[in-house]
Amino acid sequence: MATTRLLSPHALPLPSRTAADALRPAATPSRRPLAVRAVALPTPGCRPRKDDAEESSRRTMLLAAGATVFLSWPNPAAFAAEAKKGFLPVTDKKDGYSFLYPFGWQEVVVQGQDKVYKDVIEPLESVSVNTIPTNKQDIRDLGPPDQVAEALIRKVLAAPTQKTKLIEAKENNVDGRTYYTFEFTAQAPNFTRHALGAIAIANGKFYTLTTGANERRWDKMKDRLHTVVDSFKIEARI
Repeated sequence: MATTRLLSPHALPLPSRTAADALRPAATPSRRPLAVRAVALPTPGCRPRKDDAEESSRRTMLLAAGATVFLSWPNPAAFAAEAKKGFLPVTDKKDGYSFLYPFGWQEVVVQGQDKVYKDVIEPLESVSVNTIPTNKQDIRDLGPPDQVAEALIRKVLAAPTQKTKLIEAKENNVDGRTYYTFEFTAQAPNFTRHALGAIAIANGKFYTLTTGANERRWDKMKDRLHTVVDSFKIEARI
C-alpha cells in the first residue's frame, strides 16, 4: 500500500533527517543521558523566559513525532474504508460508477468485463462490473424487475448448462436513479453459486454489477455481498 507523505501545516521539518530515517527504529539509548536543549530566537527587545523555551521545546518534539506517524500512514480514504467497514472503494470516472469490495480481494483481468475483483482462495467469491451501450433511458423501459432479472441471469450471468433460480428481484430508487437488484442461484454439477446483482441504465449504458459466493459459504458472506451491491452507484456524465 502506498505511503502518503502528508505533513500538518504547522509541523516543523525534521532537521537533517529523511523520511526513511524517521521510519527506522530508534537506536538503543546510551547509558549517558541525552541532554536536550531548546534554542529559541529572541524577539528584538525581549528576552525569552525559561517557561517559554520549555513550552517551545515540547511543541517541537510533539510536532516532529506527529509528522513521523503521518509519514507511515496509508492513504487516508483507503485507510478509513478498510478500518471502518472492511471494504475498499473503486471509482471509474470514465464510465461513471463506483462500488466497494471486501478488503483482501484482488483485481484480475477477465475478457468482456470492465472490472473484476475476487478472492484468490475462494474463486467463486468475486464482484464484476460490465457495461454495454443502449438507447434506453431507464431500466424500467425493459420491463419489471423479475422479468429483466430472469432474462439477464439465463442469457448472460449463468452458463447454459447451469440450473438457475431467481430468489428475489426488486426496484430501488437512489438519488433519483432507478436500480433493479436481485438474488439468484446458479447450480453446476460440482458447485452452486449464490449471487446478487444490481442493474441500471444511465449515460447511454446498461450497467451490471454481480457478486456472489459458493453456496456453502453464503451464510458467512451474505452481509458483505449485500454491502457490495448496496454500494453500487452510477453518476451522470456530462
